[in-house]
Amino acid sequence: MGHTEDILNDIRSQIDAHPQPLAEARTRLELVCSSAIGFTGALRTYRSGSLPQHTFIHPVGDGDGGVVLDRRVYPQLGPDGGGETPADITGELCALLGPAVRKVYPKARCGTSKRGPKITFGELVDAQDPTVDLVVALTRKEGAGLWIPNLETDRWEASDPERHVELFTGGVTSLRRTRRRVVRLLKAWNKQYSEPGFSSHNLTVWAWEFVEPGMGMAKALSAVLSKAAARVEAGGATKDPAGVSPNVKLLVGHEVAARRLRGAADGVAEALAADDARDAVLSALSRAFYRYLDAPASDSLASKIAALRQRSPVTTVTLGLSGPAAAVRPTRAYGDNGHHA
Repeated sequence: MGHTEDILNDIRSQIDAHPQPLAEARTRLELVCSSAIGFTGALRTYRSGSLPQHTFIHPVGDGDGGVVLDRRVYPQLGPDGGGETPADITGELCALLGPAVRKVYPKARCGTSKRGPKITFGELVDAQDPTVDLVVALTRKEGAGLWIPNLETDRWEASDPERHVELFTGGVTSLRRTRRRVVRLLKAWNKQYSEPGFSSHNLTVWAWEFVEPGMGMAKALSAVLSKAAARVEAGGATKDPAGVSPNVKLLVGHEVAARRLRGAADGVAEALAADDARDAVLSALSRAFYRYLDAPASDSLASKIAALRQRSPVTTVTLGLSGPAAAVRPTRAYGDNGHHA
């Protein structure tokens, strides 16, 4: 194992979800799904996102799932029916889930998120309180996938979250393991920014596209970042792997997204190129994972020297005196902006 892989494993030890809250998130999602299956017209429930894909990082947030309703039971609901929007049916489901969950978690409350009910529990586990987001989904008359709500616009949108889980958890064991580790590292890198540039789904799609069998974790991470950077720089689209939803959207502008990706890609590539020199690897990776790694001490000293060199030179001030007092140096240096250095 080279130094790049070794240091990335150090990052993994900081970001991997803690076992207890992760197990609690699974328990809570199972409780909500088992309650939702009793809703009128429910055909099945499903689990989606980070839990079934094993890509949660610390701290554990929301467990995602859904309940699929038979559109024939609701002939007025959705694009294939009378066009009724998802707001009312979401409220009805929340009215069922709240009391059911409070039998186990007395402080639980049911509100809404973008896709359906959001259940909060009010009980900390290892200082974390995982929530559950449940999608209210409808079967479609034609085409693959489901109709899922967008409660922000009060409209229905086509998607296939069940197919996504099948795709993202497919492949041989070694490929699945590497892909999961890369996704977690990408999530940690992305969350360093006050405004993350990419959704977790976007990062997962890239890992599914670009990680190939036989790649180690470090080379797989490098491949994802460099290929994603090239795509965004070229203005290319990331398509829905299930072929149902519109193209995956960036959360920031293309220029910002491309700059972040390229910077991280260059850092990981530089680390791999210097894989036998730990300080060089640490220096390169610390630029990408700056909240998780400290640059080597030599880097810190070099940066201070460079900063000093960028300041205005100290000049001799002539006061019209003769003899030893003819040249007097100023006692304070000034920076480029005129403020005291």
